[in-house]
Amino acid sequence: MGTIITRNRKDGSTGYHAQIVIKRDGRVQHRETRTFDRRQAAAAWLEGREKDLAKPGALERLKDADPPLSKAILRYTQESLKEIGTTKAQVLRAILEFPIADMACSRITSVELVEFAKAKIATGVVPLTVANYMSHLSAVFRVASAAWGFKLDMAEMEKARVVTARLGYTGKGMSRDRRPSLDELDKLLTHFSEVERRRPRAVPMTKVVVFALFSARRQDEIVRIAWEDLQEDGSRVLVRDMKNPGQKIGNDVWCDLPAEALAVIRSMPRRKSGPIFPYSRLAISANFTRACAFLGIEDLHFHDLRHEGVSRLFEMGNNIPHVAAVSGHRSWSSLKRYTHLQKTGDKYENWVWTSRLTRPSSGL
Repeated sequence: MGTIITRNRKDGSTGYHAQIVIKRDGRVQHRETRTFDRRQAAAAWLEGREKDLAKPGALERLKDADPPLSKAILRYTQESLKEIGTTKAQVLRAILEFPIADMACSRITSVELVEFAKAKIATGVVPLTVANYMSHLSAVFRVASAAWGFKLDMAEMEKARVVTARLGYTGKGMSRDRRPSLDELDKLLTHFSEVERRRPRAVPMTKVVVFALFSARRQDEIVRIAWEDLQEDGSRVLVRDMKNPGQKIGNDVWCDLPAEALAVIRSMPRRKSGPIFPYSRLAISANFTRACAFLGIEDLHFHDLRHEGVSRLFEMGNNIPHVAAVSGHRSWSSLKRYTHLQKTGDKYENWVWTSRLTRPSSGL
């Protein structure tokens, strides 16, 4: 039932990782881990703990008084009235597959949390991804402890987040400065035009790409904006559930539409209601990725179109408040990275694709 694993620490010392795993019907019912500096101490702890857990009803009493982390996670996802975003829900479900989910809440210290981060980074993900896992798990710690009395120590979580950052297990993403060139856009739009000519029912990637560029909208926002949320007279659209740290569901934001973006919308088949771009986000992403690979365009992401759209607005001489009204940035500080751009005018002035793709389309 118990095992001792010898591990070499970065400082050259040796640690002895004692672990107890109890399974019933092939499923882990209880897991405990402790790390010691001496093997004898690890062995003594294992022997004593195994005797305690072997007593009749010990495991059941332990679970009732001190449930595993998995129970806290499940309760958090089930009882939160504030709807949890898709990414956060996926992350919390993924954490359930790690050994830490089977541990009693009171036994989770910074040591176990750092081990979890280390195990996650070992799967090949980047530090930013691990940071997101720790952030979402922090929310469970904060709520489950205060609201339901789970013995999760937020101080241990804070220590773990500091340590994982210093060890490089977590970190911020690298800011991208990639912008598509006019030549690359011409290649992409020519390619998509040919696809649409041969397959009239295909996703009109020409319009999607041009709209993404001029509106500075994210991919998932493009497929959500609806006809009933469009104010043509004011040249703006309500973007529902806009991405924002701490809040996404219910974060509805009115965003200004540059003339070119509104022209693309007006060229779409008109409906009384429903999405303006009634297409799958995954289909758009796959089409864009395949086209870039086919054309030999390297390291260009669909999201780079948003970066291009924001950069263009600054190059045209717009100030931060005006650009934020288009992009939807709540914090102006996140737009400061663009302020080094020189006022160079609009390189898309008289761009052939603008007039070609904004011809009105018939609709219902």
